[in-house]
Amino acid sequence: MGKASRRRTGPESSRRAARPERSAAVPFAGRPFKGLVGESDWVAIREILPAATARLTLRPESLPEGAATEVTVATVLPLAWPALHRADGTVFVATQTSGSSGDASRDLAAALLAALSAPAGSPVTHLPAVTGDTPRLQDLIVPEAAFEVEVHEGFDFWVAQEDLDAESAASLERANATVVPTTRMAALPSAYFVRIGDRSHIRLILGDDEDRATDALARMHAAGDAALGGPTRLLGAFRACGLLVPVWDLDPALEAADYEDELANFGQRYAAALASDRPLSADERRARSGLLSRQVTLR
Repeated sequence: MGKASRRRTGPESSRRAARPERSAAVPFAGRPFKGLVGESDWVAIREILPAATARLTLRPESLPEGAATEVTVATVLPLAWPALHRADGTVFVATQTSGSSGDASRDLAAALLAALSAPAGSPVTHLPAVTGDTPRLQDLIVPEAAFEVEVHEGFDFWVAQEDLDAESAASLERANATVVPTTRMAALPSAYFVRIGDRSHIRLILGDDEDRATDALARMHAAGDAALGGPTRLLGAFRACGLLVPVWDLDPALEAADYEDELANFGQRYAAALASDRPLSADERRARSGLLSRQVTLR
């Protein structure tokens, strides 16, 4: 018995004690931007906007000493970099880069912290390792700071006053050629008019609980109340970062401004449907099933 006890406290036990602790696992976040100001626009800049930026104000106490507290979030950066500390000191973080942690907020925070620590003029070419101990955006951003998305026609915001090398210039040219014309609507938050070829659509990111939003949309669809006037139709809805995104097919002869009033009216009807707490009728349940059967999930 004594020998066995000594073996358990000998070299094998010492080796076990010397092993580094495992990194905390990253909890999956189905709604990664919940709690941030402008959650629905975070989803837009992460999932549906081709070329857009927004400014972030960060908490100094959560950053490396001396780091900038104003940074820019962008849809994509040259060569698909996760982040960039530009030579002029501007820090960019790209939202539409791949991350594998299961929490987009934590992935973006890791890229942001890496860019703040990088020397000026340096890109972050690979997403840093992310663990459950990595901060989230919710830990870094000033809670009450506004999140205002600016939609661009192309990616010239990459360069500002500095020149690109040949590889990056070619990447810029290719990226600009792929931009889908997009206009931010004024009638409702996080509503975007897009032209794809000879067709046009409106995509609206609803900031409410996904199940409640689906019920509300089903009530409207069953009542024939979900269109935006004229020859428009609700194509369906997809899920993005835990929020519901309905999509309408529009009259291609009209522009974004022509739909502002109809979109505002839709917002009023949607608010009324969302506030209803009565059970769905048979027709509304069928409409809900139809919406779900056509639903796809981004990321």
